[in-house]
Amino acid sequence: MIVSPAAGGRLSAGSKSDSSANRPLALSGPHTFRQFVWLWNVVQRLPTPELHTQIARWLEDCWDRRRTRLLLMVFRNAGKSTLVGLFCAWLLMRNPDLRLLVVSAEQSLATRMTRNIRRIIERHPMVKKLLPGRLTSWAADHLTVDRRRDHRDPSVMARGIGANITGSRADVIVCDDVEVPRNSDTPAKRAELRERLNELSFVLAPGGTMLYIGTPHHYHSIYRRDPLPEYGEARPFLDGFERLVLPILDEQGASRWPERFPLEEIERLRAEVGPARFRSQMLLEPTPLHEVRLDPDRLLSYEEEIEVTEANRTLVLRIGGRRMISASCWWDPAMGRPEGGDSSVVAALFVDEEGRFYLHDILYLDARPDGPEDDEATAMCRRVARFAADLEIPAVTVETNGIGKFLPALLRREIAMLRAAVSVREHVSTVAKERRILDAFDPVLAARRLHVHRRVWDTPFVTEMRDWRPGARCRDDGLDAVAGCLANEPVRLGSFPVRRRLDWRPGSAPRRARSTFRL
Repeated sequence: MIVSPAAGGRLSAGSKSDSSANRPLALSGPHTFRQFVWLWNVVQRLPTPELHTQIARWLEDCWDRRRTRLLLMVFRNAGKSTLVGLFCAWLLMRNPDLRLLVVSAEQSLATRMTRNIRRIIERHPMVKKLLPGRLTSWAADHLTVDRRRDHRDPSVMARGIGANITGSRADVIVCDDVEVPRNSDTPAKRAELRERLNELSFVLAPGGTMLYIGTPHHYHSIYRRDPLPEYGEARPFLDGFERLVLPILDEQGASRWPERFPLEEIERLRAEVGPARFRSQMLLEPTPLHEVRLDPDRLLSYEEEIEVTEANRTLVLRIGGRRMISASCWWDPAMGRPEGGDSSVVAALFVDEEGRFYLHDILYLDARPDGPEDDEATAMCRRVARFAADLEIPAVTVETNGIGKFLPALLRREIAMLRAAVSVREHVSTVAKERRILDAFDPVLAARRLHVHRRVWDTPFVTEMRDWRPGARCRDDGLDAVAGCLANEPVRLGSFPVRRRLDWRPGSAPRRARSTFRL
């Protein structure tokens, strides 16, 4: 009889204690998950690495402590999916009436996990008793073990993330590699992935367990520890989940699985896949997999609002105690909506006395009319007029390419109705958008002179920066509007067609000069 290792011990299949593979196998003590894994490896003539023992201990401990929201992140090719398949079989051994749902990015990936569970049940000495008398429901994508209750749902079912699972119910949901490059390379796909994963909460039975396993495939990964304001997240997507994160290198820089991944092999892998992909898939750090040309990490954040004061008939506009000397407001109009097609975006930027730029606000306009008697163009112009007036902007530049040709007249009418001292300028862009963006952003980012208000981080602008690449099809409407502000000659003097008022720009107040001659 072979006795399993103690709670923290291990035996290798090649040792003297387990050299007789044909001898009947038995276990002493409780059937823990670590023993379950060890015995499977003995049957397969494989050793049990310390890494797998650590994962098995964590899974078992979470289950016993009734931790129902779990995230397991382990480096690629570490056998985590095999271990989770064993965990599913172990759960069915303890309670054959459980219903398990395996969800992956694609049906084929989910079926691979289900096929692994089926193979374990057929071959593991502990769970062969779960084999039903008639294999009527014993397919690659679903299987039903010998159980007491007659459930409508099978014991294990595999589904792709895009499948319809509305009528299904599960006591345990395993999200195995639900995030892959194909469904996380654009903001729209990442938003859709989050929406579909949220639907799983309606499938999970009350008190059920949800287990995520995978590796990050984008900087805006669902596995991030911090929230993403650009997705409207006040908390991380997997907030409250108990995490086990095991990168290939531990805190001392040693390999977590030295028998399979010695340090020289790790360095060879790093050189082959590149530093970004290695950080993402092996060190488990959400990282952009392509070079970030417009790096948002070079932006400087601030939270102060505009302060306008009057002294000696002169208005002074300050942000964070610094006096602003010029402003630029650019509107890149479009008749689309922010969630689809081109966005209509207006941005406001200020410049202080030392040449620092302050992107104070950016508005992604909704073209929906305000009322039944209103039209989309008028509604957008009304919002731009309010935007400029609220920020004390002296002039708005409208890009008149395309639909922008007839908007300046409407915008002037809306500004006049507000009685705001804002002028309207027209501009025809002749330089390619990609060139405009690079020429505008590269110098200020390199010098770290672009300050961005905290509210701007809650818009799609930062996501556009991180995802933007020259020559690629990326959302860039916000980038184009801000590039227009940066490249536009800052407005220092302007006309006020509606009414005169004090101006906060230096040199705009009237002055009286003394003279020694008579006219």
